[in-house]
Formats: sequence, C-alpha cells, structure tokens
Amino acid sequence: MSIAVVAPARVNVRRAGASLQRRIALTDVLVVALVMVISHGLRFGWDPFVGWLGPAGPAPWWVTVAIAAMWILQLSWTRSRDIRFLGQGPEEYARVASAGWHTFAAVAIVGFFTQWTISRGYLLFALPLGTLVLFGYRAAWRAWLQEQRSVGRMRQRVVLAGPQRTVEQMIRRLRRDQKDHPYEIAGVCLSGGSSGPLAPDIGAVAVLGAIGDAPDAAGEVDAEFILLAGTEEVSLPEARRLEFALEDTGVGLIVASSVADVAIPRVAVSQVAGLPLMHVDPPRFTGPTLMLKYAADKVGALVVLAVAGIPMIAIAIAVKATSPGPVLFRQRRVGMGHEPFEMLKFRSMYVDAEARKDEVMGAGDDGNGVLTKRHDDPRVTRIGRVLRRYSLDELPQLFNVLLGDMSLVGPRPPLPAETEMWDEDVSRRQLVRPGMTGLWQVSGRSNLSWEESVRLDLHYTQNWTLALDAVIVLRTVRAVLAGRGAY
Repeated sequence: MSIAVVAPARVNVRRAGASLQRRIALTDVLVVALVMVISHGLRFGWDPFVGWLGPAGPAPWWVTVAIAAMWILQLSWTRSRDIRFLGQGPEEYARVASAGWHTFAAVAIVGFFTQWTISRGYLLFALPLGTLVLFGYRAAWRAWLQEQRSVGRMRQRVVLAGPQRTVEQMIRRLRRDQKDHPYEIAGVCLSGGSSGPLAPDIGAVAVLGAIGDAPDAAGEVDAEFILLAGTEEVSLPEARRLEFALEDTGVGLIVASSVADVAIPRVAVSQVAGLPLMHVDPPRFTGPTLMLKYAADKVGALVVLAVAGIPMIAIAIAVKATSPGPVLFRQRRVGMGHEPFEMLKFRSMYVDAEARKDEVMGAGDDGNGVLTKRHDDPRVTRIGRVLRRYSLDELPQLFNVLLGDMSLVGPRPPLPAETEMWDEDVSRRQLVRPGMTGLWQVSGRSNLSWEESVRLDLHYTQNWTLALDAVIVLRTVRAVLAGRGAY
C-alpha cells in the first residue's frame, strides 16, 4: 500500500532518530572529504601546502574543499537523511545520487559563466566514486537498521485505525515486510461498529475501541502515530474529527492508500475541491531511462567479466574435472516479449539430471509450485552445491546480458512450461528483460513460494528505476556472500 505522512510525529520520535541521523551525517562528511582528497591527490598531487590560495594546476585545494562542502550541504538539502526514508531503499539512494549530480551540475554552471576551467577527469572520477561509496555505507547502515528492527529496536509504535478487514490486511502486510519499515503495531481501532475479535492468524493484537477513540488510545499505549487504513470506508467527517483531535497531541497521522505495489516515483499528489488526489504514472517500458539501463547492463557485465574472468576459468576446470559432461548448462528460457533464448550456467548437476527429474520430484515438493527445487536434490554435484550456494553457477549469464537476452537486474527468467500456466497479470513479467538478480534473489531466493516470487517480479516490472536496480545489486552482494536461500 502507498503510505503518506500528513502530520508531524511528536518530538520524542524525532529525538529517537536524531542519534542515527547524526551518525549518518558524520559518515557523509568523512566519505565526501576522503573521496575529494583522494581525487585531488591522484589528479593534481598530494602536497597539502601547494595551491591553497593560488592555482596548483587546474584546481587549487580550496576548490576541492568548496566542492566537498557543497556536496555535504546537498546531502542535507535533498533530505537524504530524513528519518522517513532511512532504510527504505530506492528513495534514500535516489536522494543520495541527486545530491551528487546537483553538486557537480552547480560546479559546471559556475565554470561556464566564469570561464573557469576545471579538469573533467577530476570531476568524472570523484562523482561516481563518491556516489558508490555513499551507496555502500548507506547499505551498511540499512543492514544495521534492519537487524535492529528484527529484535524490536528502532521502531515506532502505531495504532491502526479503519475497517476490520482492511486493518487485518494491513497487519499481515506489515508483518510480512517487517524488516523494511519502522512500525510496531500497538493496537487497533475499528470503524463501522466492529469490536473484533480479529482473525485468528492476527494473534494477540488489542482492539482499543472505535476510530473516535484512537487519539486517547494512542496516548494510553504510547504510540507515535495513528495509521488510518481503508479511507474509502471511513466517512469524511469521521476522518476530519480524527485529524482535529490529534492537534497539539504530538501524535502523527499516517493515511494509507488502497493502491498497492506502487512505488513513490510513480506517485504525485494534487488537491482538487479540497481533496488530495493521488496521480499514478504508468510503468515505463521505453524512453531514455530504459536506454541508460541497457547501457549500464553492458558496462556492468564487461566490468564483472574483467574481474571474474580468471575465477570463471578455474570454475570451468573444476566442473570438468569433478564430473563427466559439458562445462556449461544450456537451457531454453523465455525473455522479454515472450521471446525464447538459451540461458547459460555452469553445470551444477550430473548429465542425467533431466532424465531423473520425475523420480526426484516425485519424492517430495517444497510447495513452490512450478519452482521445483529441493534442498537435498541428489542430482547436484559436489562442486555444484558450492557454486549454487554462492550463485557462482550463474556467472555465464553475463554473456546473456551482453547478447541482450537478459539484464543485470530484472524478473526471474521463466521456463517455457511455466509461461503456459500464467494468466494475463503474471505475463506482465515479460514486459522487461529477465535478470541475473532481482527482488526474488534478495528476498529469499529458493525459499520463496511461487506466489511471493510472482508478487516480487510484478512489483519490479511495474516500478523499476535505476535507483531500485542499485539497491538490488547491493543487496545481492550481501545475499550471495551470506549464501542464504540458495540450493
């Protein structure tokens, strides 16, 4: 669901996040300063006593200090440390990237109007390096924040208010993605005269009264927010009275839209006849951003191949030496526009694996529907188990990326037999190129149910952005190193 905060949180909530914001701000300063010093030193030399007041080549030291200060200020002006976005993923990374681009755009504009020349190589080195390092440490903070939330820390208590059915759906959704948001459910207030009990799977969540009781209930359970769900079933006077009652209480009001799985970049809000209207932009499947993604795929694949080339040769030798058969496994998959292609992997199974498929699948199913992977699959070779655990068997797919069949990030590439069982909604996955990694890869991999895998793929298809791709790549590195969910 799309969620918008329409009233400020109380002071103690801001204080709770202030320590985290200060630590991130300090890291911002250290990262930007370090990157700018390294960039300057590599390009113009390391003598700290040369060029403070006069030119030391095309860029004196005071220029480097000024650019660093401007970059640090931009990280504040773009609200990249806003407590509402910390740990939330693409929105935070987009603001960090925006700060870098704004800084260097300002430098370019100043240079144009003053006819002052600065080394392009210096700027082209500092911008991507600084942005990547900022992304990296923000990912580390995100991991720390998720760990804290998993044990009940760094959370904000909320009272859910609305129709019982909608409130129950909201509870299930918040629990499913509990590491990705800061909210802890302190209780519920129900509209329509309902007083519970809640569905059995909800568990011990207290019903605190009706919507009109929510302000008092929030104070009783020490909640920072009231989250109003199912607004289409809540009368306008009822919602207005709730808003009025929260004035001067320090309790924030959050309104949840019934529109689900729509990312913030696709949403704009306007006001008509006193009503806030949500404009939802259609997904983007063409245009310059898609071309930039296509170019990033090619460059990224070449870079990874350059780094992983020698390890890939070693893997190929190990596969060939430990079991008979070809080094590469080739399998027909379905790509963008339902076009078939041949996907490459390092072979991780014995050569008779396909002939033994019915026998193995007949011994049991993990409940993933068409995703018929097993933890104890006897067809997997010894070296294959290692390759699968760390996704090394997928490295040859870099050639699929270079050929244009796949993307670095995208939905899971399906088998032809899977697509025959899809309905029209699921088929939307094929509006973009399938990926080597994706939301499914960083959210559980083989441990996901079929339904959850489809939901994640569709969410990506409808909401992909370059910032989301960057987040997924960073989370993929973490998931692969941990070896979770792969077998």
